[in-house]
Amino acid sequence: MTIYNFEDDASHMNLDQMYMREAYKLAQKAYEEDEVPIGAIIVSHGKIIGKGYNLTERLNDVTAHAEMQAFTAAANYLGGKYLKDCTLYVTVEPCVMCAGASYWTQISKIVYGAKDEKRGYASINPKIVHPKTEVIAGVMEAECRELMQQFFKSKR
Repeated sequence: MTIYNFEDDASHMNLDQMYMREAYKLAQKAYEEDEVPIGAIIVSHGKIIGKGYNLTERLNDVTAHAEMQAFTAAANYLGGKYLKDCTLYVTVEPCVMCAGASYWTQISKIVYGAKDEKRGYASINPKIVHPKTEVIAGVMEAECRELMQQFFKSKR
């Protein structure tokens, strides 16, 4: 049994990086499938209960974002729509749609990698995230940003 001391910022950051690496693997999978490379996982009490990556091209569905896939998987796992005591790890700052969905899930924490200056929720409406949701930005930021830049450079 592993015990984590969340009072220690260093171990907390290492935990966030560990989970972000898992989300990053999903972003790489999206990249390989020619989807916008964003990956997301949801963690509850140290266990990954939901995963997702962008499937908008494959499903021909503009709502098939990584976060939405992860929310659905986690809600199905828990048997309910609320994700209290859960953390969303996503490689890129959520858009307004995904941030709005996170509001309704009442998720406790959102950790993201790269900022999205054009479509990220914070630059459009930072109040869209639930007021009790803790948000941490910049975990594995350079790697997450580089993967996005690499993807879009290949499209030009």
